[in-house]
Amino acid sequence: MSDTTAEAAPEAPAAPAAAPGGGAESFTDRLRHPRTYAVLIGSLLLLVLPFYLDRFWLQAGLFAMAAAIGAIGLNMLTGATGQLSMGHAFFLAVGAYGYCVLAGESSTENGHTLTGLGLPTWLAAILAVLLAGAAGGLFSPIAGRLRGAYLGIATLALIFIGQHVLFNAGSLTGGYNGRAVPPLSLFGFTFDDTEVVVAAVPFGSSEKLWYAGLAALLLSALFARGVLRGRPGRAMNAIRDHRIAAGVMGVPVARYRAGVFVLSSMYAGLAGVLLALVFQRTVPEYFGMILSLEYLAMIVIGGLGSVAGAVIGAAFVTLLPQVFTHYSDSLPLVSAPGTGGLAPGEASRYLYGAAVVAVVLFLPGGLARLGLARTRKPSAPNEPKATKQSASPNQSALPKQSAPPKNPGEKS
Repeated sequence: MSDTTAEAAPEAPAAPAAAPGGGAESFTDRLRHPRTYAVLIGSLLLLVLPFYLDRFWLQAGLFAMAAAIGAIGLNMLTGATGQLSMGHAFFLAVGAYGYCVLAGESSTENGHTLTGLGLPTWLAAILAVLLAGAAGGLFSPIAGRLRGAYLGIATLALIFIGQHVLFNAGSLTGGYNGRAVPPLSLFGFTFDDTEVVVAAVPFGSSEKLWYAGLAALLLSALFARGVLRGRPGRAMNAIRDHRIAAGVMGVPVARYRAGVFVLSSMYAGLAGVLLALVFQRTVPEYFGMILSLEYLAMIVIGGLGSVAGAVIGAAFVTLLPQVFTHYSDSLPLVSAPGTGGLAPGEASRYLYGAAVVAVVLFLPGGLARLGLARTRKPSAPNEPKATKQSASPNQSALPKQSAPPKNPGEKS
């Protein structure tokens, strides 16, 4: 290498120092990211909403939270691991009715002698989630060996079995009319309709449950995000993309499939408990085939394999009927139920059915990937790229110099 080049080497612009963790953004850079400000503003907005919204919108938001918890569990099963499940509503019913039986008292209602264990409600909620996981564990040997449409057909049988039990086991479920749901009580604070005045605003059951639902959704999302971003998530994605290659690499495919099915069932059980607390009465007809199809629509519209996608899809599918119902007088082609026009529920199913088709055709990553593409910062065009190989003495790491000017008579 010539002396001129050797002297020019110290004058080369230094490459930007890599952030700790192999080029990841520093904590200060993350704080300056627009998405961080959006999350903070959204969190603050969710905390103050009970002071301004009426009961209708608070209940709609609670339905969306419960649906988001269940959709996160289904997204880990279907989106991240590639296991199609058509029986998610069955595990929601196990969580909802399990809480009613464990927390309720034995009584007579609508001609049925209801069985109840009378446990503390907070303990009954935890045991109901574990009961849903145990129900998923009983089915997990089948889930560990079947895949694709075969697993979907097998889980479809759970819906028919569950509906038969819910309608006929009157001592546990109350039959067609369902049974009342005991209000949740935690540390002496009861989430019922007894009004508590906070900052001159009366708080009823919806306002109180709002913060319980937020806490449950936050913990569920953080746990699922940790699973998907860690070693189990990489194994789940490997099973989804190529199960034979995953098995060759040492991933216990059947064990992972069974474990994810149990985890998804526990998420559904938690969603069922929250739904029961919001409804204040469980009805067997609600936990049917349509509910399972709605959960599949949630994860497809929001984005498969994404926690944020599950939340976005759940909000879209759950809030759409509520919006149509509330504004049915102002919307064209939509009328109140029983008036002869297109009911809000039917109109919402048409709309998110069309949304599923549009996402599959034009946006395979779902609405979550659309938002990610908008917030992702484009890389600089002249940004130097790091290479794994070190520069050899004959191959300097200096920037490329421009070619010398050509002679006027030289051909290009």
